[in-house]
Amino acid sequence: MAAYLYHLAMERNLARNSVDAYRRDLTAYWRFAHASGRAIDERSTVVAFLAEEHSQGRRDTTMERRLSALRSYFGFGLDVDAGEGANPTDGLKVSAGPRSLPTVLSVADIERLLSACGGSTPLDLRDRAMLEVLYGAGLRVSELLGLEVNDWWRDPPRIRSIGKGGKERYVPIGRAAEAALALYMDEARPRLLAGATHGLIFVNYRGCPMTRQGFWKVLKQRADQAGLNAVVYPHALRHSFATHLLENGADLRSVQEMLGHQDIATTEIYTHVDRRRIRPVYDKAHPRA
Repeated sequence: MAAYLYHLAMERNLARNSVDAYRRDLTAYWRFAHASGRAIDERSTVVAFLAEEHSQGRRDTTMERRLSALRSYFGFGLDVDAGEGANPTDGLKVSAGPRSLPTVLSVADIERLLSACGGSTPLDLRDRAMLEVLYGAGLRVSELLGLEVNDWWRDPPRIRSIGKGGKERYVPIGRAAEAALALYMDEARPRLLAGATHGLIFVNYRGCPMTRQGFWKVLKQRADQAGLNAVVYPHALRHSFATHLLENGADLRSVQEMLGHQDIATTEIYTHVDRRRIRPVYDKAHPRA
């Protein structure tokens, strides 16, 4: 397993979070096999493991991910052994339920959330800049917190983001995000750094790099201040970014590039988020509506 995780990190160049997810899934399988006295590489062990996961109420998506991790792991073992043996996951499938639609905030809710950072303290300016950039560029939270000073261009306003698998992309940002980021960089960040020297854009109140946990706390605090009833999590702003672009006429291929999706099928889920638009579009576009 150590060799496989090394392969994921160094040869396939997967992000640290992805490698950690593989580690958790494989560790869960190993513990199950060890506790039940079963052989690791037996098909019956994989089937029993999935049955146990199902009995514990695991979501279909979790079971699909674990089966995918096992399929990849055993495939790696076969490659190392020059293809000898068989992959015990061959032919196994998890019945996928209906795909859940992502949480999307309305434009009004986004405005309320951003207005909650309307103060002039360094932390207010930082929080406003983080939320404006997260929503304005549709970044993942790991991409946001990994932004360095040299990843931001002012003319024209754009962000260079390093996404999953080290894939680089350039995303434009709007006037509001540009203004908030410029104000933070010019006035707040130097005060928060207090002599610390590193290239990351977003820092905490001690001048250290902002963590994912720290950002979650900031977002929750600002959502509470805005009086938002919906559960607001970092990826909801990315979902909202994509949905609002499509609702205002952006083409799917451009949104795919901005999100950094490798497969356009991943982006297509946003075309199904707001089904209320179907009737007005029909009434407007069909000759006999």
